[in-house]
Amino acid sequence: GNIGSPKRLEYTAIGDSVNLAARLESATKQYGVPILVSEFTVNDLTQPVKLREIDLMRVKGKDKPVAVFEALDHYTEISFPNMDDAIGAFTEGMTAYRARDFQHARDWFSKALRANRHDGPSQIYLERCAKFLTAPPAGDWDGVWTMTEK
Repeated sequence: GNIGSPKRLEYTAIGDSVNLAARLESATKQYGVPILVSEFTVNDLTQPVKLREIDLMRVKGKDKPVAVFEALDHYTEISFPNMDDAIGAFTEGMTAYRARDFQHARDWFSKALRANRHDGPSQIYLERCAKFLTAPPAGDWDGVWTMTEK
């Protein structure tokens, strides 16, 4: 839409979708992955795509969490060695993590990193598990990660 006075108009994209896209772009750096998509994009896909759920994320300024996925089809065996083993272990780790079983989750994320030592999401969750093993989350913890930065 246009923004500004009649003498000086600017056209820009605004709204929740643009805000979420900006947050996902920022999150790619945090998770160490090149492509993240939201559950809204996944729901609109018309062709099968290989994805892995990375997180349930609450972006700054919003209350409702959004499932976030990494697109995997662009990887090769060279760019993501042992992908099936790493993704399998990561998925098991996520199940344990969301069940608040941080010890087993840590073991699974470690296994994922043994399969591919450069897997950013597994490293992130390994760090979260270490934190939660030392200082467990509150009883009402819902497994959602709240982004505090833009």
